[in-house]
Amino acid sequence: MRLDQRSPNQIRPVTIEPEYLRYAEGSTLITMGHTKVICSASLEPMVPKWLSGTGTGWITAEYSMLPRSTHTRIRREKAFGSGRSQEISRLIGRSLRAAVDLKALGERQIAVDCDVIQADGGTRTASITGGFVALALALQFLKAQGQIQSLALKQYIAAISVGLDRNGALLDLDYEEDSSCETDMNFVGTGGGSFVEIQGTAEGQSFSRDQMSQMTDLALKGINELFIEQNKIIGSFYPYEKNGQ
Repeated sequence: MRLDQRSPNQIRPVTIEPEYLRYAEGSTLITMGHTKVICSASLEPMVPKWLSGTGTGWITAEYSMLPRSTHTRIRREKAFGSGRSQEISRLIGRSLRAAVDLKALGERQIAVDCDVIQADGGTRTASITGGFVALALALQFLKAQGQIQSLALKQYIAAISVGLDRNGALLDLDYEEDSSCETDMNFVGTGGGSFVEIQGTAEGQSFSRDQMSQMTDLALKGINELFIEQNKIIGSFYPYEKNGQ
């Protein structure tokens, strides 16, 4: 049993609160355990210059942590932020672009901002999961306004962490588990059961192919549970259908 009394294959309690911000085209507050992230999706009229004239849109993302989102104060990020924040921002952007038909979006850019207000592990995966819902809400808003003809979504996207300690694989790591696990992996999955990205590192001891399979199976279980939570918010206009849309 884990410190928070979860079983190894159990995710933390998840809530997704829609329309958390008044002015954004789409927004959510996602809570996973003690981790809380505000995700907002904003329409920007211009695409990157290299897409100008192509009729294709773009999804970009920015990730940051508030100074007291952690146990001790971290310095407020300036300009483009830290290398870690840039790397996570790119991960979120790649993940969310996998959900969208960029041609159907037209020459528009949607910026998804993920601001961590409280961190207890899994901030990047929570950002992807909540960011997808914020993005879907923004696209539904644009469709209702007649700015796009179709919803432009292709599939659900969610993400979860899995770790490996001396007792085996653990799903959805909190900060203490993330700090102590010998292996830490992040999985970004689709509603069709495939993966957009897998990030993983072993420290101190390597992992076997069988252990990798075990972690992958756990990740798929957790991701499917997150799809159900996302569906509670956006299912009225974009329902989740297990094993494909």
